[in-house]
Amino acid sequence: MSDSAGGRPRGPRGVARTWVEVLVRPRRAFENGITPGDQAPALTFAVAVAAAFTLGWIGSDPGAVPGVVPSSPALSGLVTLLVVMALAAPVGLHLTAAVATVGVVLASVEFEGGLGFRERGGVSETVQVVAYASSPMALAGPAIPELRVVCGAYAAVLLFVGFRAVHGLTPLRTVVAALPPAALGYGVGYRVVAAMRTLLGA
Repeated sequence: MSDSAGGRPRGPRGVARTWVEVLVRPRRAFENGITPGDQAPALTFAVAVAAAFTLGWIGSDPGAVPGVVPSSPALSGLVTLLVVMALAAPVGLHLTAAVATVGVVLASVEFEGGLGFRERGGVSETVQVVAYASSPMALAGPAIPELRVVCGAYAAVLLFVGFRAVHGLTPLRTVVAALPPAALGYGVGYRVVAAMRTLLGA
C-alpha cells in the first residue's frame, strides 16, 4: 500500500517524499502530515533513517563494525545492519518518544489559577514528530564529525518546529520539551555528542 487514508504516505516512494518534504518544508510537513494514531509510517521512516545512517557509517569506517562474524567483515556488517533495523531503531524511537512525551507534559503545565495543562497533541503525534525530525541523520553516517554535528543540529531544529506545530507550545516551552529527546535520540543515539567531543578535542 503506497498511501494512507491520513498522515504520511506508505512505501519506499512515500518514505522518500516524506524525507524531502521534512528537510525542505518542515512546518508544512508537520502541520499536514501528523495524524493521531498513524504511527506505522513513522516507525518505517525511523527504521529507514537508521539504516541509511548505519550503511554510511559502515561504508566510511568498516573498522567500527563489531566482529560478529570474525571470518567475514561483510557478513558482520549485514548482521549489524539487521540488528539496527529490527531492534535498535524501534527501541530507540520509542525510548526517545517516551522522554519527549514527559518533556511535552512538563512543558504544558500551567500554574495560573491553579494547576492545569495547556492543550496539546497526544503521544502518537509525539512519536511521529520524533521520527520525522530525525530526517537529517540519514546523511550523518559517514565518519565525518562536522557532518554529524550539522545534521544533529538540524534534527534538533526540526524537532523544535514539529513540537511547535503539533503541540502549540510557546518557543520557550518548546525548547524545554525538545532538548531532552534531541540530546538522547540524536546526540547519543546517532553519536552527535561523540562527534562534538572529537571536534572539541581537535
